[in-house]
Amino acid sequence: MSILVYIRNVGGQLKKQSLELTAYAKAMADALNLDVTGLVIGTITDDELNKLGNYGMSRILKANDEKYNQRVNRVYTRIVEQAVKEVDAKYILFPDNAQGKAIAPRLSVRLKAGFIPQVLDLPSSYEPFTVKKRAFTGKAIATVTAHTGRVILTPMLNSFGLRENAQDLEIQSFEPHIEEPNSRLELVGKQLSEEGVQLADADIVVSGGRGMRSSENFAMLEELAATLGAATACSRPVADDGWRPADEHVGQTGKIIAPNIYFAIGISGAIQHVAGVSGAKCIVGINSDPEAPIFEVADYGMVGDAFQIIPELNALFKKHIQEDK
Repeated sequence: MSILVYIRNVGGQLKKQSLELTAYAKAMADALNLDVTGLVIGTITDDELNKLGNYGMSRILKANDEKYNQRVNRVYTRIVEQAVKEVDAKYILFPDNAQGKAIAPRLSVRLKAGFIPQVLDLPSSYEPFTVKKRAFTGKAIATVTAHTGRVILTPMLNSFGLRENAQDLEIQSFEPHIEEPNSRLELVGKQLSEEGVQLADADIVVSGGRGMRSSENFAMLEELAATLGAATACSRPVADDGWRPADEHVGQTGKIIAPNIYFAIGISGAIQHVAGVSGAKCIVGINSDPEAPIFEVADYGMVGDAFQIIPELNALFKKHIQEDK
């Protein structure tokens, strides 16, 4: 019996979330006297996979076939299902991102397994399985119990942290028996770029709202994000007006993120927006309106003109980074 971790493969690279998931699984495994097995799909080198051993993974199944590089969720679901049965996994972990949200519920139905999304901490009990999760778009924390033979979890980014626990890692080839995707299915629309820092993986997020006044003014936020190695984001009105890409929209109807630091610049702080970022460890609000709701949830607030504050902040951060080199 094992704990199976789905390892996100982005162009042959691992992301922080996969390392954190491995550390989370290792903490569970130590409590249950189980091993941690990973599953990675698509082309990726062994050198890259060996990083997982530093966080407690002892074995990884590698479905290394170029035909899987084009992600089709229903195909990936069947690959994971076969891996679960291969290692007799009682617990299956996915990242709490778009891919995890697409595959985990499908797998739950196929395996008749309990599914607990947006997990915030290690289980408080294993018999029965009990864990805390985010509820009501972050306004509450729920304690839920699963009574199924298998349990699928999607722990939230930064809910556990990176904890090294080095193990010898064995990498095994895995060849699932999967029918080719239906030839009538084809990908349509624009495939989103995964270059740069992605929202799902970002420790720091620089986000702008209508207070930035135009799409052109987001250039200063992009510059600040580049200085900090951060991802960029926006409020819903900004995405609706076409100032920023829709995939940068965070909030109740957009992406839900939990970075270490979230800069809310020119964002009023409506409850629908705050619901998407309430998991952030530190919120910095910058707004010209001292009565803006964002200051009710911000850990740090700056009242003033963003067009003056951001260039000054960026210059200070650049100076500090240069001094540290």
